[in-house]
Amino acid sequence: METSFKPKITLFHCINTFGKGASLPLDEDHFEMRTVKMPCSGMVKDIFLLKAFESGSDAVIVMVCPEGACRHAEGNLRAKKRVEWVRNLLDEIGLGRRRLSIFNISSQDESTAVQIIRQTLSDLADLGPNPAA
Repeated sequence: METSFKPKITLFHCINTFGKGASLPLDEDHFEMRTVKMPCSGMVKDIFLLKAFESGSDAVIVMVCPEGACRHAEGNLRAKKRVEWVRNLLDEIGLGRRRLSIFNISSQDESTAVQIIRQTLSDLADLGPNPAA
């Protein structure tokens, strides 16, 4: 018996990326998305990224300000280093680095954010569900 796969995505983003009340124009009938807003993307910690997978996320996306445009010094650079460390760890434990991604995105660029999420959903069609969930 085949079960239908409804992907679960966790999106971490800086409030300066979308603003405090923005929502993305997505049809979430075919997937679930949990959004975690942070004052700065530099606050994303490796443990938060790993907990998202432990909680059942099939993919995790981190959206940060463009390099050189972070309002909090180098928060986006710190986030990038943490994401890369966790991506290497995901490869080591067999989940695969493709399940975690980071993107530099300009403030209020909702169309790019939607494209990123759609691409992640397309990638999940190949990757399948989180084997750790």
